[in-house]
Amino acid sequence: MDVIAQRTFGLSYIVLDSIFILFFCALLFATKRRLTLLFALAGGVLYFIVDYGIFHLLTGSRHIENGNMFWVLLWMSLSYGITNFAWIWLCLRKDEHIVEWTLLILVWWIVCPMIDDALTGDGMQIKIWRETGDYHWFMAVFLAVSYFAAIVYNLTRKEKTERLRLLWLFVIGVAVQLGWEATLLLGGVRSGGMEFAEQLRVLVTNSLMETNLGLPAIYCIYLFVTARIGEDMKKRETKLKFTERLVENNAETYRKKKDGKDIVS
Repeated sequence: MDVIAQRTFGLSYIVLDSIFILFFCALLFATKRRLTLLFALAGGVLYFIVDYGIFHLLTGSRHIENGNMFWVLLWMSLSYGITNFAWIWLCLRKDEHIVEWTLLILVWWIVCPMIDDALTGDGMQIKIWRETGDYHWFMAVFLAVSYFAAIVYNLTRKEKTERLRLLWLFVIGVAVQLGWEATLLLGGVRSGGMEFAEQLRVLVTNSLMETNLGLPAIYCIYLFVTARIGEDMKKRETKLKFTERLVENNAETYRKKKDGKDIVS
């Protein structure tokens, strides 16, 4: 069955959110989360390639009313690509301020539609949607292959410290997309005019699949990169192998000592 992912918002939503994204990126840079910022920007570019290049140009599943497809998708991709990928990276690196970063993103996603509604009122609304019937099956296959490969990897590891924490990855993948979908729904941006059952189906399907399908691959990229480069973008004194970095990350926690070093569990 086709899942219609639809959003409706005013022009002020784009303007306000663009200002927030600039502030968000500046904050990452100012707090010396440089590698997180780089990954977030790469996520925005990737989202645009997928959304405009595949969903719009290749499959023709994207549709829009009262807006320019290229510019609206460019904003959407950079907005949610940057915030989602930054949030994921901060979770994977077990950032000691993960609560603050999470609240920053979620609070903005909650209040932005309210401000937009107050400013736009009965004015022109941009409506954009995509039909997922042509490609959701592929996303489902990718999800299965990703986690099956990770499961097989774990089954071949004798040492527990060398295993991927799959439930942790699954929770991150679902939570990031769920936070996005739920706040869009509550703000009246997602699935406007649809029946509740359809709204719920979009929420559950997207939350379980769309971000989560890439988490095993993203985590492998995270381990590969951070085995060589620190958060400050400087090369590590000693490069680690993939398994060594995995063991190191498994031992890290979200709590930090006063000197900034990890408290190893």
